[in-house]
Amino acid sequence: MAVIRHLIFVAALAVTGVASAGEKPLMVVELFTSQGCSSCPPADDFVAELAKEPSALAVSYPVDYWDYLGWKDTLADRSFSARQRAYGESRGDRHIYTPQVIVNGARHAVGSDRDAVNRSRMSGRGKGAMSVAVSAEVDGETIRIKVDGVVPANRQPATVYLVALVKRAEVAITRGENKGRSVAYTNVVRELVPLGTWDGTKDAYDAPASIARMRNADAFAVIVQEGTPEKPGLIYGAAKGPGL
Repeated sequence: MAVIRHLIFVAALAVTGVASAGEKPLMVVELFTSQGCSSCPPADDFVAELAKEPSALAVSYPVDYWDYLGWKDTLADRSFSARQRAYGESRGDRHIYTPQVIVNGARHAVGSDRDAVNRSRMSGRGKGAMSVAVSAEVDGETIRIKVDGVVPANRQPATVYLVALVKRAEVAITRGENKGRSVAYTNVVRELVPLGTWDGTKDAYDAPASIARMRNADAFAVIVQEGTPEKPGLIYGAAKGPGL
């Protein structure tokens, strides 16, 4: 198995025995948001609602490119902005904005446009999005991931990612477009860690769960996504960690 770089996790995941993940997600929603974006809070609220659906994996990526407007996003990471740009390059349209949602790695929409996001639930299914079985469990100090399926015809091999998350973060914003507001963020990505490549055969990946409390991560998910970090494509499958 590939060596994991910079795995971010909370100590609470190091439990005795085996803790299994919940229901298989049928849709992955990635929201690119910013504390400096006045149109983002409705999208943040919508992601909080989606995250309650057992069949949806909804996560938030705070981006940093609005920091110059007077408020530096306290959760942002330039790697999240890079992921959003990489999606734009992969699609070929280079459309980058906030709040932007990417559904199943396939289609983008305004994150507060509930109708558009709901219409996108089946995005990429005809090309193999969300067609691969993925499972994740915590076994003592180890996270065990299994991927079982076949790369769809004419698609690229995939990368397996461990996504370290903070389930809820509330931020009081004192400057910028959202001055005076307290905004809650759901399933905030702290690290997106590539564990290795997946070539379409049954495979397993082990990741240490003992690297604790860095960046306050308290949950995790797994995604199997076509392509590389520099060129992300369809999400073939996903799994939620225990308690997510």
